Amino acid sequence: MATENSREQFRIDQRQRRMQFWAHLEEFRKRLFRVIIGLVVTFCISLAFTEQTMTLLLSYVSAVQPVALHPTETIVVYFRVAMILGIVLVMPYLLYQLLAFFLPGLTRSESRFLLVSVSGIGFFFALGAAFAAFVMIPLAVGYLQGFMNDLVRPTYSIDGYISFVTALMFSSGIIFETPLLLALIARMGLVTAKQLSKGRRFALVVIAVLAGVVTPTPDAFNMLLVMAPLVLLYEVGIFLAWLAERARRKALSASVA
Repeated sequence: MATENSREQFRIDQRQRRMQFWAHLEEFRKRLFRVIIGLVVTFCISLAFTEQTMTLLLSYVSAVQPVALHPTETIVVYFRVAMILGIVLVMPYLLYQLLAFFLPGLTRSESRFLLVSVSGIGFFFALGAAFAAFVMIPLAVGYLQGFMNDLVRPTYSIDGYISFVTALMFSSGIIFETPLLLALIARMGLVTAKQLSKGRRFALVVIAVLAGVVTPTPDAFNMLLVMAPLVLLYEVGIFLAWLAERARRKALSASVA
């Protein structure tokens, strides 16, 4: 009798697991469909700004007109820029759907923190991309165009140039997420704002190395120009870590009460 009951319980457990699996799969399908729809919408919106974006990026090499080395290169680059703009626009929504899938059953305060974090990710990424587009790229392109120009005549392919500037904008956008990363690890209790404040000297060395890697030119001026906002971002990160630390203490005290 006991054996029959255990077998029946095993079959029930297996059935429940299968139902949970298909429920998770259905939930994933729904969220993936929402993300795809969101990407299609943002891609269509970005098409209205693609030409203006390319005009801005190409204005930095006004002395050199990029060339297309393949018949389809221009149209491929055009739609690639539109897709990149669409991904940037949809990124907060994509991250929200992703985190909501992997972190179900969030409390009200946790959901609020998630929404603020996702919005912040989009904001800081856009800020970093804008910094690269309006500060880093003009200086970098101007320096690189003038380097050995008495021996070498610069001629860029449209694909190579756009790939260069978009990679620079993307890396800058990722680096500008530093304050949110510091706030996240503080919210998890892995570090405190006081520890981050004491680690300024070590952070300054890391920032200098990072600026040297990201800066596409070897001159010290551009490197310092990249370092300045990174130092400011670290200070913003300390402040956000302090706020996240306070929120964590409140949540812990509320759970104990």
